[in-house]
Amino acid sequence: MGIIVQKYGGTSVGTPERIRLVAEKIIKRQREGNQMVIIVSAMGKSTDSLIQLAREVTSNPDPREMDMLLTTGEQVSISLLAMALMDKGADAVSFTGPQLGIQTTAFHQKARILDIDVSRIHQALSKDKIVVVAGFQGVSENQEITTLGRGGSDTSAVALAAKLRAECEIYTDVDGIYTMDPRKLHGAKKLETISSEEMMEMASLGAGVLHHRSVELAHKFGVPLYVASTFSGQSGTRIVIGGNGKMEDSLITGMTSSHSDVQVILMNLPVGMKSLRRIFDEMGDKEVNVDMISQMMNGDKRMHISFTIPREDAHVARELMDTWLQEDDAIHWSINEDIVKMSIVGMGMRTHSGVAGKVFDLLEQEDIEVKMITTSEINISWVMSSADEEKAIQVIGDGFDLTEKEIERE
Repeated sequence: MGIIVQKYGGTSVGTPERIRLVAEKIIKRQREGNQMVIIVSAMGKSTDSLIQLAREVTSNPDPREMDMLLTTGEQVSISLLAMALMDKGADAVSFTGPQLGIQTTAFHQKARILDIDVSRIHQALSKDKIVVVAGFQGVSENQEITTLGRGGSDTSAVALAAKLRAECEIYTDVDGIYTMDPRKLHGAKKLETISSEEMMEMASLGAGVLHHRSVELAHKFGVPLYVASTFSGQSGTRIVIGGNGKMEDSLITGMTSSHSDVQVILMNLPVGMKSLRRIFDEMGDKEVNVDMISQMMNGDKRMHISFTIPREDAHVARELMDTWLQEDDAIHWSINEDIVKMSIVGMGMRTHSGVAGKVFDLLEQEDIEVKMITTSEINISWVMSSADEEKAIQVIGDGFDLTEKEIERE
């Protein structure tokens, strides 16, 4: 029998009724001759509720204790799902991340998986049990409970699938991957397939269906991924390792827009690699991912630097910049939170020229000012004012055929 790893998000297990529905879907797949390993997130918005509880106790929660608190959400989900499976006649067993030995780094709230001991899973599967695993969590080498940060349950699922040499199915409240979030782009197309490279780019640039760490793992270890809705019978989207299954790549596969970053602006820094190294070394030491970077000389042995970082890490930048200001009062800094990062992604950019020119022609038609730009082999990203997001989405979506033509504008 083949092993199938399935992951169900918080919405999928948000109520007792939905947990029972998920249990029926799992049992059906088992009866088709599959061994089932299930990863679940915390129910509904329970993680948000736990975070709010912590903030009501303290304005500065300790990271270790936050991990201790947040992992209780998944523990509730796995036990309830295991009970629902048993109630329907299946044999099931639930495990937390530490119980399974999901070994992680020791960085609380942003831990990374190092290895997984799957011996207990194989033992349970050999007894025809359905294995239910808490996503998002693990244990460090010094036996501290850790969490994996955003998208942690997706990452747990793909890591387990890689270790078990299994397929991985991600079930959520959307029925696949679209050219763009349909709530933002009216008439966005659903994709039957997408390459793992394109999906990695879209996920890292703000597409919310999958977290980029999970797609990176799938690409690295060759794990077949499938994304579909828990609640509908519609077919989902297959993420194809090494290509998208088409004879020729379309020019643009998808588009994203994200408010998850802020722009850090540093003025009058001393010119030289020492300044650059200090900025990005200190950010790296704090586990802050720097994305877009722009540098400009001002002609007086000083330079201006701007870069984007996750909005949740803005406080880290403030602390570091305040320290610099105390050392050099010529430096000025600010953080621009009123930005949106937009990106287009497509394998076809490798063999087609003029894409960037078309993007900025379209934006110019709408008088949209671009603040920062970055490119890779298969994506173009830019930062602009949040107020221009809606206009930019529509003009780029129409300009690159990312919508269904028969959909009429409302």
